Amino acid sequence: MPWRKALGQDSPGIGIVVATAVGLGAIIGAGIFTLSGTAIALAGDWALFAFVLVGLVAVVVALEVGELCSLFPNLSGATYSYVYEAFGSELGFITGVFLYFSFASSISVVALGFGSYFADLLSLPGASYPTYVAILLIAVLACVNMLGIRKAARADFGLVVVKVAILLAVVAFALLTAARSGSATDFLALEPSSEGVAGIFGASVAVFFAYSGFQTISTFVQSVRGGASAAAKAILSSVAISMVLYILVAISLLALVPWNMFSIGADPLAFALSSSHAPGYLLTAVDIGALIATASASLALLLSSSRIVRQISLDGLLPKIMRSYDGRRDVARNGVLISAGVGIAMLYSGNIFVIAAISNFGLLFSYLMASFALIHFRRLGKKGSFQVPFFPYLPVAAMITILAFMVGMPQEALVFGVVMVLALIIIYYALGEYEEKEPVKIRFFE
Repeated sequence: MPWRKALGQDSPGIGIVVATAVGLGAIIGAGIFTLSGTAIALAGDWALFAFVLVGLVAVVVALEVGELCSLFPNLSGATYSYVYEAFGSELGFITGVFLYFSFASSISVVALGFGSYFADLLSLPGASYPTYVAILLIAVLACVNMLGIRKAARADFGLVVVKVAILLAVVAFALLTAARSGSATDFLALEPSSEGVAGIFGASVAVFFAYSGFQTISTFVQSVRGGASAAAKAILSSVAISMVLYILVAISLLALVPWNMFSIGADPLAFALSSSHAPGYLLTAVDIGALIATASASLALLLSSSRIVRQISLDGLLPKIMRSYDGRRDVARNGVLISAGVGIAMLYSGNIFVIAAISNFGLLFSYLMASFALIHFRRLGKKGSFQVPFFPYLPVAAMITILAFMVGMPQEALVFGVVMVLALIIIYYALGEYEEKEPVKIRFFE
């Protein structure tokens, strides 16, 4: 049957629909349930502009990752692999470690979100329950990953279908309610927040991370039925679908509640629905949707981080123990266990800001390096079966915007990222000295 073929159930590998769902699972996590309110609080009605702007940048980066994965379909390290192939081990090592910890540390943040929603839904007393539930979730998802990539991907597909349906139900209710009350177009006045342009920029930085996660697909290109071209299409599709959903949610929230009633750190969907006297079953569905979103994102992050750390190890930049691989199930066993361990350990770091700083700076850094890598390979005359249109204008525009996002990050996060880069450079050369490796000498000018 056609739908079974699309899901990849009649042949080995993962169908393009399931691959797209895995990308959606990593992108549509807890962010859409929380960051949308933060963006509105920062930018007012102009938050819509932030969602569109960041969505367009994410589409360009997705196009770049799609072309790069079609150039190197046998690599599973996402942007790390492309930087390693383009510029060698030094920049590859820095990018790879940043990218891995961005994914692995995000597991703990998203899992803790699951624990918090779960504890609230069941009214569990005490502050420790969210952490205990997060540990249990990570352990269960690690077991799911151990069963193999096809089973993990299809489990994620089911979760994605449910949470997208819930989000569409929220959008439908919001637009119908706003239309009946006559407030459906009030937000079109585009009244900015008191923060002005800075607020719009801050909202863009916050929203950007809600789009992250599509790199997950590039970590299992070999497992996608149809090869690199199909994987590239899945990457682009997952970002495009997420962009549409995010904009619809933002429009719905602004249509239901004035922007100045939102606050940073609130639960915007539940708040907007409660303010509009939504039925109790819809509020419960939002809570369930948040649980599904966090579980789905945790599953995708665990899958991708395990394959990234294995690829870095295969390139000889991390210990051999991380190379363990079950060919029959297509799973990086030790990578799964290590990533699960990192995720659980980070739950007790005592500083969620540090976790977010690692994740946010690392992702932006990897996207910037991916743009450089694409330009490098195009200059050498290498083109994939999937190509970025309007080259080099789109990649250059993306690079400029990403640099602006990095500069606009909170000062503490920016300082932390720079210190991490310097620390990784020192570690790299210390390891090189230990192994008695000769330094590479390059003459840029004659």
